[in-house]
Amino acid sequence: IEQEGVTVKSSSHFNPDPDAETLYKAMKGIGVGSQLLSHQAAAFTFPSSALTSVSPWGQQGHLCCIPAGTNEQAIIDVLTKRSNTQRQQIAKSFKAQFGKDLTETLKSELSGKFERLIVALMYPPYRYEAKELHDAMKGSRDDVSSFVDPGLALQDAQDLYAAGEKIRGTDEMKFITILCTRSATHLLRVKCTQNLHSYFAERLYYAMKGAGTRDGTLIRNIVSRSEIDLNLIKCHFKKMYGKTLSSMIMEDTSGDYKNALLSLVGSDP
Repeated sequence: IEQEGVTVKSSSHFNPDPDAETLYKAMKGIGVGSQLLSHQAAAFTFPSSALTSVSPWGQQGHLCCIPAGTNEQAIIDVLTKRSNTQRQQIAKSFKAQFGKDLTETLKSELSGKFERLIVALMYPPYRYEAKELHDAMKGSRDDVSSFVDPGLALQDAQDLYAAGEKIRGTDEMKFITILCTRSATHLLRVKCTQNLHSYFAERLYYAMKGAGTRDGTLIRNIVSRSEIDLNLIKCHFKKMYGKTLSSMIMEDTSGDYKNALLSLVGSDP
C-alpha cells in the first residue's frame, strides 16, 4: 500500500556522480557541444580580417565559449526523478566534484516559484519540516498556522468519533467542548487525523481554487507527500472535485514551475 501511494521513487541503477555532473553542466552556462568545439578549435587560428564583430570567434581567431543559460529541464529531469535520499547523495557528489554547495548553486541560478520548489526538494525531510515550522511561527507561511499538540489532536479525533459516529446517538456536550475551545488550526489537525488523504486533497484544491495560487501550500504538500502517499491523495482529489490534480496544476501554474510540479505528481489515477 505504501508503494502504491508514492509518486517519487528511488531511481534504479542510481549513481550520484553523473547526476551531479549533469546538474553542473545544466547550471554552468556552457553546453557540452560548445565545450567540445572549443577544445577542437583551440589549435586553429583564423585571420582577424575574416572575423566580424558579431562572430563567435575571438580577436585572436580562437572560438569563444558561448553561455547557453541554465538548462531547467535537465534540473527537473534529475531532481524530480530521484528520492530525497538520492538527492542528498547527489549533493555530496556535487560538492566533492566541483567544490560547491548544490542548494546554494541552485538558488543562484534559479528564481521565483520554480526556485522555491527545487530548493524544497533538496532539504532532508526533517529539515524541511523544521524550516516550515520555523516559517509558521514567524508568520511567513501562506496558510493558517500556529502550534498544535499532535497528541491532543489525536485524542480529540478519537473522542469526536466516539461521540458522533461510533455509537448510535450523539454526545452533544463532547462536540460543543471540542469545537468551542480548540483553535482553528487544532481543528484542522483533528480533521487531518480523521481522514488524512481527504485532508491533503482539500488543502491542494483550495491552494489553487479562486484568484491567485497559494504556492507555499501547493509546494509544501506536494513535496512532503510525494514519497509517502501522493498517489492516494490524487485519487481522493478526483473523487472529491471531479477533476485530476494534474489538470488543475496545468490550469493554475506555468513554465518550468508547472513542469516540475507535474513531474512530481506523476500520471493521473
